[in-house]
Amino acid sequence: MFGIGFDEFLLVVIIAILFLGPDKLPEAMVKVGRFIKSVKKVMNDAKHSIESEIKIADLKEEALSYKKQLDNATNDLKSFKNVNINPAKEINDAISAAKDTFNDTPTAKEVEPKRETVTFKKTKENKVD
Repeated sequence: MFGIGFDEFLLVVIIAILFLGPDKLPEAMVKVGRFIKSVKKVMNDAKHSIESEIKIADLKEEALSYKKQLDNATNDLKSFKNVNINPAKEINDAISAAKDTFNDTPTAKEVEPKRETVTFKKTKENKVD
């Protein structure tokens, strides 16, 4: 424990009894125990934080290696087919074509002018006897 042997520990306890007395010794031991427990807790928290940071760094490194592999595979496919793959351009072209198609259709203003009042024409109903 703390790099000291039983003899040194016994000497420390005897000196503590002489200086503190038997009345204050249990209270002092409780405080020392709480201090050691808090130091251990802080050390464990620091250890876990460092381990989590190392884990995050490892995951980031692994993700970058996967990205590099995907980039290499994409470049291989481009060179193999000798075609530039750009899905964003294809999507934008399709959207532009759709806009052109819808721009050619007449709008509501072109079909019928807006009226302020609505009128209904009465139709004659034929009565059958």
